Formats: sequence, structure tokens, C-alpha cells
Amino acid sequence: MNIVIFGAGGTGSAIGAYLAKAGEDVTFVARGKHLEAIKEKGLLLKRSHEGDILINPAKAVSAEEYAENPDVIFVCVKYYSVEDAIDFLAKAAGESTLVVPILNVFGTGDVINKRLPNLTVLDGCIYIFAKILEAGVAEQPEKIFRVIYGYRKNQPRKLEEKAVKLEKILQDAGIRGHFSQNIERDALQKFAFISPMGAAGLYYNAVTDDFQKPGEVRDMFVGLIKEVVAVGNAMGITFERDLVETGTTMMDAFKKGLNSSMQRDVLAGKSSEFDGLVRRVVKLGKEYDVETPLYEKVAKWGDSKGL
Repeated sequence: MNIVIFGAGGTGSAIGAYLAKAGEDVTFVARGKHLEAIKEKGLLLKRSHEGDILINPAKAVSAEEYAENPDVIFVCVKYYSVEDAIDFLAKAAGESTLVVPILNVFGTGDVINKRLPNLTVLDGCIYIFAKILEAGVAEQPEKIFRVIYGYRKNQPRKLEEKAVKLEKILQDAGIRGHFSQNIERDALQKFAFISPMGAAGLYYNAVTDDFQKPGEVRDMFVGLIKEVVAVGNAMGITFERDLVETGTTMMDAFKKGLNSSMQRDVLAGKSSEFDGLVRRVVKLGKEYDVETPLYEKVAKWGDSKGL
């Protein structure tokens, strides 16, 4: 299958590396020194749980250089780069292209699809710890790797045969791929982990060690999860599991010293997903008449920091 990875950061590099290693036709759309390094020496994904993956040669181009007709485009950019993704999709995607956004922010697929109504844009989410170590080199320090995607309620199920086929392709590549029949629930369930972790981690400048022991950080994390669950329930979403138990169990299984991508971006002085991961919950709370005092606290703190 002809697959494009738009945004070869930690997440995109990992997805692309696994798929390319499995023999899929993968093109990385990247930029800057990272793009130059991939073109020159391939893409290296360092993994602590098993052997590293080196894709060399690797197909890598800039957004401007890309000129094919792909079967699937994984959108793996940060939420603040959604406009770049929309511009690329308007040029590169066609009627036969399945678009799968893999972003941290809930509801991104609908945002893109409203701008590009002629395309088949699903919703998706991912469970992974991955980051860029240097140009051409990414790291996956934890084994967890799940990609979930699906059609929204009342969305025309165009290209469904391709969506079904993609699930097996992901699984054959060693990724826990799942073609969901309730993506709103599954994506919000993931959001109920990454958003509280990012919000509490940033507020307290905390790493996984701090979340794994009793105290303010863990209490904040649990409280934020409960607020996301309350918003989801108000939206008509019923969760099949206790998300507090799920979130804390996942957190307790992680290695020490890890932090979220939003924390890393803020610490590096870069743009961050604060608006999508924190303020979005406050806005949804107001829209569905749900109190979100902890998110409001973090949002107000973020305002004071210029985030």
C-alpha cells in the first residue's frame, strides 16, 4: 500500500518505520535538517524493547516536492500545524485517499473534514511514547504502540474496504492497529490520558515518577481524568471501562523520567498544544454545561505564562 506520513516527528517516524520495515511503500513528508538527514542516511528508530529499525534508503520529500497519489495519508503533526496539513491534503489527497489524523487533540478529523469535505478524513488516535533525538533519529522508549481509527457517527463510509485492510497492515507491521466502530469514544478515552498527563505534568513540571506516587501530581491527574469523563458523558459518550483506573494503571507501568510532548515543547520554547489539550476541555465544559475547575486552573496558569 502507498502510505504517506505527513509529519515525521516522533509519532510519524515510528509509524513509518514499522510500516516500511514490513515492506509497505512509505513516504515521509518532513522538513529542515530532519528531512536532509533522512534523505542522506535514512531514518533510524531506536527502540529499548527490541532491536532498532533503520530504513535506508528511505523515501523522504518536502510537502512541496510530493507529487504522488497515495492510498493512505497519516497526519502526524501537532495540532498547531493543522493548517499545514490541510494545505498538503488539498494538494496530495484524492477521492481514493484515506486520511487518518493521528493527533493528541480530540476531534481533529472533523475539523479537517469540514475544511475539505470532498475527502475521506477519519478520526484517529495513538498510544505511544516517541520523540526525535536528532535529525534522522527517533526514539521509542516504551513498547506501547496502538493506532486506533474509524468513521464518525453519520459520516459516509467511503473507502471502507481500504480502512479494513489498513488494520491488518498495521498489525502485520507490529503495531496494535484497530479499526474502531466507535471512534468518538475511543479517541476521547485516549484524550482522557494524554490531556491530563500533559496538563498536570506541565503545571507541576512533573515526570512519570511524580505521577506514580501519592501526592498532588497524581491527585491532579486523576481529577483531570474525571473532568474529561464528565464532559464525555454530557456529550452522550458511554465509556466501557473506568478511565481513572485505566489511566493510573498505564501511568504506573511506564519507565521513570518520561514527560509529555507538550512539556518538551514548552521547555524548548516551541509552540505547544496547550490550546488543544487544555483550553479545549474548558470550552467543551462550557458548551455542555459541565464544571471543569481543574482544567480552568491550569488554563488560567497557562494564560499567565503566555502559553
